[in-house]
Amino acid sequence: MSTLTKPELTTVIRQPQQLIDYLAAGGRPRPQWGIGAESERIVVDANTGEAADYPRIEKLLESISNSGSWREIREDGHLLALIGEKSSITLEPGGQLELSGRLCKNIHCCHADFSTHIAQVITAAEPLGLICLGLGAQPFTPLDQIAWLPKARYGIMGPYMGKTGTLGQAMMKQTAGLQVNIDFSDEADCMAKLRLGQALSPLLYALFANSPVMSGQPIGHLSVRGEIWANTDADRTGLIPALFKAESGFRDYVDYALDVPMYFIVRDNRYIDLTGERTTFRGYLDSTAEPLMSDWDLHLSTLFTEVRLRPQIEFRSADSLPPDLSLSVAALLKGIFYDPEALAETWALYADYTTEDHLEAYRNSWTLGLNTRLGGLSFGDLAHQVLEIARLSLQRQQCLNDLGQDEAIFLDGLSALLETNSTLANQLLQQWSGDRARDLELLKRHCGFL
Repeated sequence: MSTLTKPELTTVIRQPQQLIDYLAAGGRPRPQWGIGAESERIVVDANTGEAADYPRIEKLLESISNSGSWREIREDGHLLALIGEKSSITLEPGGQLELSGRLCKNIHCCHADFSTHIAQVITAAEPLGLICLGLGAQPFTPLDQIAWLPKARYGIMGPYMGKTGTLGQAMMKQTAGLQVNIDFSDEADCMAKLRLGQALSPLLYALFANSPVMSGQPIGHLSVRGEIWANTDADRTGLIPALFKAESGFRDYVDYALDVPMYFIVRDNRYIDLTGERTTFRGYLDSTAEPLMSDWDLHLSTLFTEVRLRPQIEFRSADSLPPDLSLSVAALLKGIFYDPEALAETWALYADYTTEDHLEAYRNSWTLGLNTRLGGLSFGDLAHQVLEIARLSLQRQQCLNDLGQDEAIFLDGLSALLETNSTLANQLLQQWSGDRARDLELLKRHCGFL
């Protein structure tokens, strides 16, 4: 629970430059670059499809813990996370299960960790009558029937999100996504990746849309998760327009973060609620005698923009996906961002569009999917071009598995999906019946971890 896990986080903030330096310190030489994949899953009752309650999910964690060398993390006696040698398993506010894999050198390594984890979850879930769904939103259970996880920070964030947007609590308890973390070398490299990452965010929503239903019915969006995030908290979500500027730097990100209201700080392993006065981090620095770098680190973790710095670059736009596609997001992004030629080619597809063009495409992406347009370019056509750039890049990178296969194999399922000119959400809607039993079986086939 404490954020004071690194010696540098105990440092007192004396000047704003320290905040910039913290981000800059996240840079790594290219030989040290890695890829991190985080995958959230919806946990439901295997017979009813209803959201699993916390006592059953706690039993799931206990069973997983007994199957390997995990360190249990508890808060007031409640089991809330497992820390392993290579990965961690944590719980989101509504009981969604998240695997955070280690920082790997390649996608083959991510796949090995992911496969081991999934096998453990499936083995532990079956006797408990639970299954995990790679789906972007809870398909059946209404918000008011999903209890909050017994975690102190959610007791602060939940009520606050009830005031800042119409769907913030739905985001916390009913959605699940995929996150991918990548490295950068220096400020210029970081800004180029953030700029392109923001431009790519609408395409990621469209390409990986996988949440078209809630409360058992189509919701009018291919990724209702995108609509939910758009109505969560305008202060800390969406895109940061300043980062589209060619001259943007770490200072622009810091300036943005300084003006976001804070949730809390941690002192003596206890969360201190700061939401009452909506104090920004800038205001906090002006009013506090000894602000700590741990406060800044924690604050950065509560910014939920589509692409963010923690200080690694994290991409957050993809819905949770079925097992065979779960690493396609990481493969796509590694192909684009870890090869200078691929990065330049991809940016060339976006460079001539204005910030408003990007924002308009972003607002349309989770509803129109591959029919979204960026200026005169359809996302269907754009996706084919971006996917080909990434595939050729991964082939050039030549990271091979034991069978001599490069990482482009993790794009094969995405290529097959794109050839249908539809998304996972479109495919699910085509077969959705409105009959609970039939639709639950459909979901198991569509995205179940079985």
